[in-house]
Amino acid sequence: MTPENKGTVQLTAAMTLSGTLGVFVVESGASVFNVVFFRVLFGALALGAYAFARGYFRDHGLTPKKLGLAALGGLFIVFNWVFLFKAYEATSISLATVVYHTQPFFLVLLSALVLRERPTRSQLGWLAAAFAGLVLVSGVRPGDTGSLAGIGLALLAAVLYALSTLVTKRVTGVRPHLTALVQVLVGIPLLLPFTDFGAMRGTGTGWAWLVGLGVIHTGLMYVLMYAAYAKLPTPKIAVLAFTYPAVAMVADWAVYGHHIGLVQALGVPLIVLAGLKVTLAPARAARPAPRTAAHAGEAASPTATRAASTT
Repeated sequence: MTPENKGTVQLTAAMTLSGTLGVFVVESGASVFNVVFFRVLFGALALGAYAFARGYFRDHGLTPKKLGLAALGGLFIVFNWVFLFKAYEATSISLATVVYHTQPFFLVLLSALVLRERPTRSQLGWLAAAFAGLVLVSGVRPGDTGSLAGIGLALLAAVLYALSTLVTKRVTGVRPHLTALVQVLVGIPLLLPFTDFGAMRGTGTGWAWLVGLGVIHTGLMYVLMYAAYAKLPTPKIAVLAFTYPAVAMVADWAVYGHHIGLVQALGVPLIVLAGLKVTLAPARAARPAPRTAAHAGEAASPTATRAASTT
């Protein structure tokens, strides 16, 4: 098997696992803050064990500044999970996941505001197409406050993910596994005040789903992704990333009987195609910016922060 074919298998597996995340969240039966807390706890144990076994703590490359940036990215990524999981409750896994995949557009907008990277006309056109797709996908009728709340939560999660991406891109010379480890470790003290340990009594089989979220959807999934990124070109990563929403929609239908209606289905290809076009569009050279906003190189795996949309 060629390295690219191996990378394709690894990333497809990672995106397939990501698509089942919503089922694990719902089946755990725990509150959202409890779910995210135990995800970061078990995820930190899994990533830490992997990094230790591979010797990544030697010559780690972390400086106080890089550690601070990774921690800031962790703040955004952890609360991105909180809002996404709340969106699952308010609407459906399918709808929340599709709306969540507006991340590339928020990244373009935030880059324009923070890094002064002016979007091209093509990007603006695809942003408009994605917005039209979002309107169709929402399928919300007047008075349907539950779905509106779910869409709003998923959009907020997408904004936080884009902010995390912008910050993480500036953590250079550090293995992405270690950056991810810092991010989940930050989540432990952040979420501790919101975690209700008393509510976990009698959780029973729910613990298996929570361990799965940490070990499978955080540890194993990230290891597979970062292994694949080193072997694949950006276009293929961008295409394979859309395995995630496809699997999420199938899982939501198979397990809970939820499905997106005909009108909503018309918006899905618009969001997917627009996201693909925006992700693959060549970046326009940025205007000179103040030193505090100066561009830094991407993290150890550049395609990870540019092409992939994962939870």
